[in-house]
Amino acid sequence: MTDTARRFRIGAVEVILVVEASGPLLRPAELYPESTPESISAQRAWMGPALYDAASDRLVITMQGFVLRSSGKTILVDSCVGDCKQRARPDFDGRQWHWLDRLQAAGVAPQDVDIVLSTHLHVDHVGWHTRRVGRQWEPTFPRARYLFVEPEYAYWSSDAGRQALQRTGDYVEDSVRPIFEAGLADRVPSDHRIDEAIALVHTPGHTPGHVCVAIDSEGQQALITGDLLHHPLQCRFPHWSTRFCFDADQARATRLAFLQQHARQRTLLFPAHFPDPTAGRLRCVPTAEGTHYAYDFIPHQGPGTA
Repeated sequence: MTDTARRFRIGAVEVILVVEASGPLLRPAELYPESTPESISAQRAWMGPALYDAASDRLVITMQGFVLRSSGKTILVDSCVGDCKQRARPDFDGRQWHWLDRLQAAGVAPQDVDIVLSTHLHVDHVGWHTRRVGRQWEPTFPRARYLFVEPEYAYWSSDAGRQALQRTGDYVEDSVRPIFEAGLADRVPSDHRIDEAIALVHTPGHTPGHVCVAIDSEGQQALITGDLLHHPLQCRFPHWSTRFCFDADQARATRLAFLQQHARQRTLLFPAHFPDPTAGRLRCVPTAEGTHYAYDFIPHQGPGTA
């Protein structure tokens, strides 16, 4: 398979984006309860077909993982939906994405991965933690230590978390529990530092232990933002929290503070679900209605740039 992965260099850290799937997936009202047909219609000109499919009234959503090469280690952030898994959403149920083939085409074999981390434990961020071998779910990355942020793991192990799994199907059973059974799991705090260049930043609300992954190397900075933002539409309407947020008010407060800070700093961002080219920077847009934000995608570029 041809290597189609996008690559960036943040100082001494290489970032490789490996897409599992991308296309029209969620209707705006399904993702953002505060949206209206009128508000979406007014944004169609700037969204265009790359971000919104008008025929189906669905937002274009990407599932992807991020490989970081840093200090001699290979780190995987977010492992997508996974193959052959039983899920409540038909778009995910029993699908075969062949993402592992794309990962290997990008030069990363399962045995090369040293650390696996999810920004949070939602169904589309843990799927490739395991793969089916015969009738069993076994760790996909046999040499890796899988890091689980303590408040995130605690929630999904609680009665409330187990009840929330009914919406999606029990992905903890097939994608998380086998990691603990194999002795490959480590629980870490929400401000855990992986190495000198890579650290976690607690950004709660979408889930209790949601984190961003901060990269700071040789004077360059970037953030893998997980589901703090789902779609560029959320920059235009920064008060909109998603239907899938654990605490909509907390998610809103976290997001507003994040947008203000990183629009000012023009930080390079990698939002998990933004379609190609994914990477970009926030820009503040003052209006008579109040401040909102725009997301400026970074054009395709060669390796070694940030």
